[in-house]
Amino acid sequence: MKHVPTVSVIVPVFNHEKYIGRCLRSLMAQDYPREDFEIIVIDDGSSDRTPFALELFQEEITLIKNESNRGLPASLNRGIHAANAPYVVRVDSDDYVNAYFLRILSMSLANNLYMDAVACDYLLVDDREEVLARKNCLEEPIACGIMFRTEQLIDIGLYDESFLLHEERDLRYRFSEKYSIHRLELPLYRYRRHETNITNDKDAMDLHMNNLIQKHGSGAAA
Repeated sequence: MKHVPTVSVIVPVFNHEKYIGRCLRSLMAQDYPREDFEIIVIDDGSSDRTPFALELFQEEITLIKNESNRGLPASLNRGIHAANAPYVVRVDSDDYVNAYFLRILSMSLANNLYMDAVACDYLLVDDREEVLARKNCLEEPIACGIMFRTEQLIDIGLYDESFLLHEERDLRYRFSEKYSIHRLELPLYRYRRHETNITNDKDAMDLHMNNLIQKHGSGAAA
């Protein structure tokens, strides 16, 4: 009988040849049994050397390739649909994680059945991986570092693929209408701030924020 992992790590990537290796190495270095987690990487039509970088990890990852760029939420949904584990967590390709990231988050869900999802605090780092600040994951939420129960993500309909930005706000808003996200006061996630962050596109961010408000009302923008 095939062993079923406990955690599915979803890693979407698009043109991040510079960062994807660091991300995957941090996952491979987890203090957590390797057979108990799977790494699902979705290459969203990268045109740089990301595919070559991924070849270095081909024995350790499940790779899904989009023939063309479909956008972040569509890639995330493909990854979640391919997940085999009861818990799922997103790690973006330009970020990386602490060695105890998977162990502590999964233990929190396994031992606290009232928790629907658990998010950890994070360190904001620069391109040299120097720490800029520690952040409270509920006061300044990000899209990653949240471990969900897979069945509950499916229950709310996964990501809305029309939101190419603010996709995490839409997801959290819908998730929070039925379930709750609990805070883990440990900075286990490393959120990298750099010049090519997609969130630097202010016009696009504003456009999708307006779409978010139209869909859910002004409360979704809080």
